[in-house]
Amino acid sequence: MIRVASYNIRKSVGLDRKRRPARIVEILNEIDADVVALQEVDRRTGLRETTIPREMIERETDLKVVEIATRPNSIGWHGNALLVRKDAEVMVERRHDIPVLEPRGAISADILVHGEHLRIVGMHLALMRTFRRQQIRAVTNQIQRLNAQIPTLIMGDLNEWRPSGSLDQFGDEYTVATPGPSFHSSRPVASLDRIILRNDLDLLKGAVHHSDLSRVASDHLPIYADIKVSQRAIA
Repeated sequence: MIRVASYNIRKSVGLDRKRRPARIVEILNEIDADVVALQEVDRRTGLRETTIPREMIERETDLKVVEIATRPNSIGWHGNALLVRKDAEVMVERRHDIPVLEPRGAISADILVHGEHLRIVGMHLALMRTFRRQQIRAVTNQIQRLNAQIPTLIMGDLNEWRPSGSLDQFGDEYTVATPGPSFHSSRPVASLDRIILRNDLDLLKGAVHHSDLSRVASDHLPIYADIKVSQRAIA
């Protein structure tokens, strides 16, 4: 079993309007995931510095940063970052360009964790439905051109309020898992954060992580899923 998680940390600013990256780190420890996709991890202006220091993550959790960033003081790309267990092997990392009206992007990494090869994609989609549809198609098309033998998982803040809407762009090859309402953290009503599994992965459990800390650390609640490689992929 592998646990994956996705969390829009809103630049580490909580509902009290205070930037407290230590809260985010503690929540990551509560979830105890093997792979984490973060959104809104970097500042959006200036040097795009990370709001959660790499040193803090690697000192206070069992996670390490996947080397996606192109700026020296960042850990992400367009706010997206990937974290994996310290004993996981990162074989390749990628930045994916997608159609944008505002600064957006997607990232991916091929990893070996708990003896399983996985391709993990993290993304934060647009507020406008037209762009969300284009972005999903762009990401899945780029993934399709890669080695198809690696089981693939996509997760992030998809900004889709409806049960389907732009999500139909994933097609029959993927299953969209909606763990539950994750926004707004003070009163969750919208399932904006989702985990999408290609048919070579099985979902064992999906949930929204509720804790005293997660309800105040960001405007989103984190989501997580327990997965395994499908027998269809092994056969």
